[in-house]
Amino acid sequence: MTYNEAIEYLYSSRPPFHMVGAVAYKPGLENTLRLMAHVGNPHEHLRAIHVAGTNGKGSTSHLIAAVLQAAGYKVGLFTSPHLISLTERIRINGQPIPEAEVADFIEQNRAFLDETQPSFFETMTALAFAYFVRENVDIAVVEVGLGGRLDSTNVLTPLLSVITNIGFDHTEFLGNTLPKIAREKAGIIKPNIPVVIGETHPQTMNVFLDRARECGILGEGLETTDCRIWFADQCGYMRSRRLREAPECELKGLYQEHNLQTAYVALQVLRNYSEISNLKSQISNKALAFGFSHVCSLTGLRGRWEILSMKPLIICDTGHNSHGLQYVAKQLKELTNPHIWIIFGMVNDKDTDVVMRLMPQGERYHYVFTQPHTQRARSAQEMLEMWKTVQSQSSAISIEEPSEAIEYVLNKADETDAIFIGGSNYLVGDAISRFAH
Repeated sequence: MTYNEAIEYLYSSRPPFHMVGAVAYKPGLENTLRLMAHVGNPHEHLRAIHVAGTNGKGSTSHLIAAVLQAAGYKVGLFTSPHLISLTERIRINGQPIPEAEVADFIEQNRAFLDETQPSFFETMTALAFAYFVRENVDIAVVEVGLGGRLDSTNVLTPLLSVITNIGFDHTEFLGNTLPKIAREKAGIIKPNIPVVIGETHPQTMNVFLDRARECGILGEGLETTDCRIWFADQCGYMRSRRLREAPECELKGLYQEHNLQTAYVALQVLRNYSEISNLKSQISNKALAFGFSHVCSLTGLRGRWEILSMKPLIICDTGHNSHGLQYVAKQLKELTNPHIWIIFGMVNDKDTDVVMRLMPQGERYHYVFTQPHTQRARSAQEMLEMWKTVQSQSSAISIEEPSEAIEYVLNKADETDAIFIGGSNYLVGDAISRFAH
């Protein structure tokens, strides 16, 4: 079986969530455990850091992985979705899994996959864990796919759990209130396993405290020595100390301040918590600084307020819901270019109406709405009509095909202008492919 045949098999027999949405979602761990047993229970042999959250879990995972690489460890990294190639999801020290590994895994396990019909993500989780174990990684950083409690990755018993933040996304699966969503994310918290919570919120704080109490990691209170839950934005590792120890971060989006703080505290826990194996001795301040300042080159991370060109300035970002795009909108407002062209599209299960109200408007902003390449996409015309109901001070048109939208803007923009491409991972993938360097 070739790699292309393996991809065709995966996409045709069990299309992924990022392509078809809800029908691809299979909550629960029973199927994953059957698949894991079939491939040798690799989850039982992985030393892992498990990362959940509404936004920022990918960036936080990459930040943690980069520092561990800088500290000399062989680091597996499992994230989703991918921007261009499926192999991006599974990396060791920044290098994507070889295509032959994907093809071999599918070929060797095809009969079992046909019999049990695991989801795309369940299959990828088993592939990643088996690959990491076979390649004898020192540690794996594993990003939750969706939610937490019922996510395939939750078969892990990690060294450390991390939850970045709670916002409104995938509410049809996780609940329509912040406490309900937080309970699903809190499902990755396990007995006796320390956890770092990135951003606190009055509606979710008690959810995490209750779960920590259930798991025996709260002790007698947050100030006691037996407490194993840390709230990163309340830990005292605030800006002055953090920036002194890790002076630069390669990720420049405003929202990365939160992710950097969360990753920093998680690494401090790994470094200082006496029961977490032998990681303590090697995570030096030098490794912290180098990992943060070289996170993209070390791990292959792309699409986070990424500059693709300077003349004109072209930026792309994977923010795709109101919780993430609020920071993108703020950063767009801070650009000083005379004209800012925004190529924008979203999928139909996101809070598009809220996002529309967040995005900047004014005479220097020019919107081109387009349709991402997925069955879940909102049409460009629908986006334009929604825009007209909430904004009136910016010019806006619709161009269905993303490549045509990009070419249109390139022909219109001056070298002093800025171009932003975002609202969907698919558009970012298209942009990176178009301006690959």
